Amino acid sequence: MAKLRSLRFHLLFLALLWALFTPLITPSQEKTGQVVKVEKPAYNLTVNAVTLAVTVQDKRGHYVNDLQEKDFIIYENGERKTITYFEHNQAAPLSLTVLLDVSGSLALENKFEEARQALRIMAEKVLAPVDELALLVFADGQVEVAASHSTDRMAFLAALDKEKAYGKTALNDAVAVSPQFAVRAKNEKRALLLITDGLENDSQASAQQALDIARRVDVPIYVIGYKIPKAEEILARHRKSAGQTPAGIVQTLDLFASATGGQAFFLNNMEELLASIYEIKREQSHQYIIGYTSYRNDDRYRRILVTTVRGHYRLRTRQGY
Repeated sequence: MAKLRSLRFHLLFLALLWALFTPLITPSQEKTGQVVKVEKPAYNLTVNAVTLAVTVQDKRGHYVNDLQEKDFIIYENGERKTITYFEHNQAAPLSLTVLLDVSGSLALENKFEEARQALRIMAEKVLAPVDELALLVFADGQVEVAASHSTDRMAFLAALDKEKAYGKTALNDAVAVSPQFAVRAKNEKRALLLITDGLENDSQASAQQALDIARRVDVPIYVIGYKIPKAEEILARHRKSAGQTPAGIVQTLDLFASATGGQAFFLNNMEELLASIYEIKREQSHQYIIGYTSYRNDDRYRRILVTTVRGHYRLRTRQGY
């Protein structure tokens, strides 16, 4: 397995890299949502080709698939933006990056083995043959690439079978660094699937710092909080801070999902775990991919709002960057 990032020593470097170094824009980058910087002699403007994965549902939770480009309105910091790219193809392949917690607390209550079994079913039966799949694992302060993006399920399954639960949990650091790997996948539809029990005891970054880095790229994070510990004796043995509670864990994981346009699931058995995986794949097939160009001369946070001109729908996408 190749190391993706030694998080203890390179997290600060990553933040600076994202903030200070961005490539010049190319036609292919218009569809990836990468942040690009163009230096002009007089104005020093930053041009952002922003891409959004948008999920639209009606009041009953049914996916809405008949909208067109003209039906959407995008605002950035209250300013309406012109849509420059629009795609809605339910058969489009997905690039899914699995971010799997393999820390020691996952060995409790058979969590790790059940997660492994669910991911095996996902690889063999849920994803389409054209879908890409990659596996990242994290424990003891680093994220490792166990299997790179590929349609080869055997490579993914072989890597999955080799993993064991061990060590501490640097959850925030893993969330900070993983989207930069997920965004390099070849398919336009991309997602990051985080499976964890939510315990945090080894990160250098706070949850907010991790999110600030993660949402610089357009990769929705789907979170499965699996068998979050509720017993005080388990929490006391594995958590970093005495203030970490089951409610606090849920709040943090939900933040990672909602801010990036994904969804969070909090589950306690295999049946629910499999159902959530099926639902994530189903949602991805119904998403709209919408792009616009933003011009800015500062690095302040930009809020994004997407609405429709018809229908009373529930829309979910990333909240800003």
